[in-house]
Amino acid sequence: MEPTPELVGHLVATTGLTPAEARRVVGDVVAYYAEPVQEVVRRRHAELKTRGMRNPEIFACLAGELSQRVVAAPELSERQLRRMIYG
Repeated sequence: MEPTPELVGHLVATTGLTPAEARRVVGDVVAYYAEPVQEVVRRRHAELKTRGMRNPEIFACLAGELSQRVVAAPELSERQLRRMIYG
């Protein structure tokens, strides 16, 4: 996805980024939010496990994070999250 010139211009004017940097930032943000929900859940579960969190805490954290995404994921139960991680 190529960002619109208006968006690039806005970022350049408000952040001090160069046009090339602004395009790269938009690409990075779009790629971040394009990650499928199942992959987000698996990735974040692994990250939070390495921080010593236990599943009940992790599932609550994941539910909160998913609801805050730009295009919010559907509300998932603990069972649905568990199935995404463990199959």
